[in-house]
Amino acid sequence: MSNPHAPIKDFLRHHYRHFNARTLVEAAEAWVDQLNQGNKMFLAMAGAMSTAEIGLSLAEMIREGKIHGISCTGANLEEDLFNLVAHDNYEHVPNWRALTADEEQAMLERGMNRVTDTCIPEAEAMRKLESVLIPYWQESEKKGERLLPHEHLYRMILDGALEKYYQIDPKDSWMVAAAEANLPLFVPGWEDSTLGNEYVSCQIEGKIESLDSMLSGLDYMKRLVEWYREATSDAEIGFFQLGGGIAGDFPICVVPLIIQDLREKDAKLWSYFCQVSDSTTSFGSYSGAVPNEKITWGKLDTTGPKFVIESDATIVAPLVFSYVLAS
Repeated sequence: MSNPHAPIKDFLRHHYRHFNARTLVEAAEAWVDQLNQGNKMFLAMAGAMSTAEIGLSLAEMIREGKIHGISCTGANLEEDLFNLVAHDNYEHVPNWRALTADEEQAMLERGMNRVTDTCIPEAEAMRKLESVLIPYWQESEKKGERLLPHEHLYRMILDGALEKYYQIDPKDSWMVAAAEANLPLFVPGWEDSTLGNEYVSCQIEGKIESLDSMLSGLDYMKRLVEWYREATSDAEIGFFQLGGGIAGDFPICVVPLIIQDLREKDAKLWSYFCQVSDSTTSFGSYSGAVPNEKITWGKLDTTGPKFVIESDATIVAPLVFSYVLAS
């Protein structure tokens, strides 16, 4: 059977010849080259890509072994599952740029939390997921376990605890694909997510005895060091970044940590770098920093391929993923 992504790849190669369009093709082709050389690829995902339903393409990338680790915000971690269990209750908001404060207040009163043009239904998404997840938190605490936030979610998914609530095909959920693959996942700043807030509230209300039963961002960094050392023992790793902020800055720092702080001078740097962002290079912004700035911090070397695609990640990511899947 022919590859369904081949026509998209052919279209991109024919039409995307200049400027950001050409960079997109070059970045995708370099990703393919990395994999053909036996290297791995790491994805850093900021923003609200899960609410943008990135799972439609990202899940297949995971299943096909094109991505070997992910760093994402707590919002992306949970919002893929919100969509999985409450998709039919989401609302599209037309003309969202022109909403008045009173219209926003009315959505709040209906329990609809807006992300750009999409409203997440609080009762059907957040409260439903929490009702299933809280017993997992409580059971782990009783057993004296200390797990990372995503490990509870992986366990819940693999147990099938959410299946009765599915409202989309689980093949389009990147978290389901990640759990099934036991994909290395790193979630810095998880505590500012809806589920992170809920975990704190559970401790305050006495549903959970101690916050210490949940591992933190420091534990994620230690786990990342261990994973990066092992993953680069026989290969190199590229870094593909959607947006900026903590989802990207946290994992890319693992290389200078190993080289400078652990004094492992022979550690490998990231072998490829691409960032999809519309952030400007100003005021010391990490999100807008050009790749070469990362050379001075010991994250990238002078020879690896480097790209910046100045565009909307919701447009660019599915195209790059499709190109890679066609190769």
